[in-house]
Amino acid sequence: MSGFKTLDRLTDDLSAGSIVLIRADLNVPLDDNGAVRDATRLARLLPSLQKLSEAGYRIGVLSHFGRPKGQPNDAMSLAPVADALAGLIKQDISFAADCIGAAAQTALSDLPEGGICVLENTRFHAGEEADDSAFAQALAAPAAAYINDAFSAAHRAHASTHGITEFLPTYCGLAMQAELEALDAALGTPNRPLIALVGGAKVSTKLSLLGNLSAKVDKLVIGGGMANTFLAAQGHAIGTSLCEDTMLDTARDVMAEAEAQGCEIMLPRDAVIAAEFAAGQSGETVAVDAVPDDKMILDAGGDAVADICAAFDAAATLIWNGPLGAFEIEPFDTATNRAAQHAAMLTKKGQLTSVAGGGDTVAALNHAGAGDDFSYVSTAGGAFLEWLEGKTLPGVAALDKSQ
Repeated sequence: MSGFKTLDRLTDDLSAGSIVLIRADLNVPLDDNGAVRDATRLARLLPSLQKLSEAGYRIGVLSHFGRPKGQPNDAMSLAPVADALAGLIKQDISFAADCIGAAAQTALSDLPEGGICVLENTRFHAGEEADDSAFAQALAAPAAAYINDAFSAAHRAHASTHGITEFLPTYCGLAMQAELEALDAALGTPNRPLIALVGGAKVSTKLSLLGNLSAKVDKLVIGGGMANTFLAAQGHAIGTSLCEDTMLDTARDVMAEAEAQGCEIMLPRDAVIAAEFAAGQSGETVAVDAVPDDKMILDAGGDAVADICAAFDAAATLIWNGPLGAFEIEPFDTATNRAAQHAAMLTKKGQLTSVAGGGDTVAALNHAGAGDDFSYVSTAGGAFLEWLEGKTLPGVAALDKSQ
């Protein structure tokens, strides 16, 4: 993995009392009353804020929130999130009515040493998403250093993730550092055998991901609705199951390319079927070559799960993205639950490095009660998926050039 300057470097380089800006991801879900429904991203920011506060810096927090389309919008203000963050970190946090100009400068200059101020939504300015240089310079103006602690926003070349690094010394926050180290352990310099599990509904949305992984992993487990398309491509009748009929040739190409790369693709050999995807259905397990015309595949079967668990037993590193079945409704969560719990058990024993993220993955692992025992679970969504696809993330590239 490429180098980057850490917060330890920052405390060596910059004296207490200096103003620093930290790019966070405060784009968290809010209830109608302004309460945060899921504070995971806020909690992951706390270690960096605490380290910077203890070092005596005056800290400005930058973030986007929602899609205000370059205009101020009271419904997308970060003020309620600032209040939630203050409750988590258990210290006063001030709020600035703008992220640039006199409002930002005054709010940051007035902070005591160790004080924190959340600056208003960067997307209230059109220059943010345009990665406008003048706007990036205005963001940077009050500060002596910039820290990126928002991997989940690192796949966008925006002013607060990319352009600002042209004007300030740039450092890596603790949450960003943990994410990059986990990703390096998974795909950069992994211990082998390396296995990836990819689930989800459609091949078309994960084609780049499958192509990149098949060239890098030793074994690739395909589950969820996309497994139906691969089974159909092999000639199996899959009844009324979700299937992308236009992607059958593509699925065959993926399998052929994987074989050429020495990657074994694992598809389920049995499946749980039902008449429809609805609550109250009782699943029936059949071999994948015995799916009736009027039934649909909604989960991997017991033999398929046993195969997956055995593959985990033989692996050193696991990358997990997506569920194995329609986990939102019982009993079609069984395969995801069992496989996730087995991976978590191996991880706790020190036999497996497990890194997961993207899409419904966090919800699926938490539903299984397994997420806390994985080596690392990313909340980054799109950034995690683009990294799996092998794409360069502008926010990460900007950290690399800071050395």
